[in-house]
Amino acid sequence: MAGIEETLRERIRSIPDYPKKGILFRDITPVLKDGYAFGSCIDELAKHFAKEKIDYVAGIEARGFIIGGALADALHVGFIPIRKQGKLPYKKISIEYELEYSKETMEMHEDAVEKGSRVLIVDDLLATGGTAAASAELLRRVGAKVVGFAFVVELSELRGRGKLGGARIVSLIRY
Repeated sequence: MAGIEETLRERIRSIPDYPKKGILFRDITPVLKDGYAFGSCIDELAKHFAKEKIDYVAGIEARGFIIGGALADALHVGFIPIRKQGKLPYKKISIEYELEYSKETMEMHEDAVEKGSRVLIVDDLLATGGTAAASAELLRRVGAKVVGFAFVVELSELRGRGKLGGARIVSLIRY
């Protein structure tokens, strides 16, 4: 059996010039398609955070919902969706932040987490760190403690880790 890094490298698809020219998009959908690879990915992330006393996993829209939901189940904790603006039906808090090529607004229900809760933030990919850092700020605004970040893929050359402060960061594969 191949290790998780080898398994992921074999399955992650690289798509040049998407979503715009000059970007090399790392597509995890082939990992999701493969039950062994997907399960191994979740198991490996769960191992890293099993002893952290996490109350919730917060998944960042959209692929972070897939990874985060499965990881929350594996850790037997609740799940918090962090969504793009206008997608949540109840009272929400929001944060606007800068991306590489635009501004974005993320939202979360204001009652998604209790003050003092320990939260793990999950997404499929860490690039520049802007979305993950904004998600952490949303959680901190309602009194949650961010105990870590989990990613399937990290694009090291973009140095997103630097925006995430002192919390623990786990990436299963780095490019």
